[in-house]
Amino acid sequence: MIRDAMAARRQYAFQRVWRAIFAGLIAFCGLAAAQVPPSPREIAAYTGLHAAAHQGNMGDLGRLLAVPGVIVDARDGYGRTPLHVATFARQREAIRALVAAGANTGTLERDRYDAVTIATVADDEETLRVLLSLAASAKLTTSRYDGTALIAAAHLGHDGVVRQLIKAGAPLDHINNLHWTALIEAIVLGDGGPRHQRTLQALLDAGASTAITDRNGRTPLQLARARGYEAMVRQLLAAGAR
Repeated sequence: MIRDAMAARRQYAFQRVWRAIFAGLIAFCGLAAAQVPPSPREIAAYTGLHAAAHQGNMGDLGRLLAVPGVIVDARDGYGRTPLHVATFARQREAIRALVAAGANTGTLERDRYDAVTIATVADDEETLRVLLSLAASAKLTTSRYDGTALIAAAHLGHDGVVRQLIKAGAPLDHINNLHWTALIEAIVLGDGGPRHQRTLQALLDAGASTAITDRNGRTPLQLARARGYEAMVRQLLAAGAR
């Protein structure tokens, strides 16, 4: 009995250490992977399409888009097009107008984010819905981690976004350069809470692989157990994970 109690205490202490380590990793990755919206200084300096897109000024936008030879995908100093700017600002009518005028929904800005991934990280389900309705792709490889919008959404526990991206054909088992899939990121960079549980379930229901391992050969089930995420462990076991 005493031996069992000591083993239980050691296991609990181990889980606490792991959780602290990965809470720090989440914070680090959040900083490292943070998108860079236009700063107030950049916004104040915007003219033309960038200014109209940020403001959602449809009158100016219409006039500018009607100018012969207008460059719809002009870039600011950070490589953002008017479509990126409109997405950051949640200007959905501006997004529709820009795409109708030929804006490329797959253009990547300096940190290699497209409009879909920008809306994804912002947990902006309505803007994402607009972009996907305009044939923006959920399949692109984006970010410095060679990931996808789905991986970003799973990392953050944006479960509604995850379901939209899955429906739009996002690659379920894409492996980024950290050797993590969306399902793995939902575990290793998640907090084990309700939104990450719903994210995990959406991925499992869609058929995401539970067999792909991380770089060290650990399965999603092993990773969930190591973190003490019992609800996720049950979800994975119910899906046949080993």
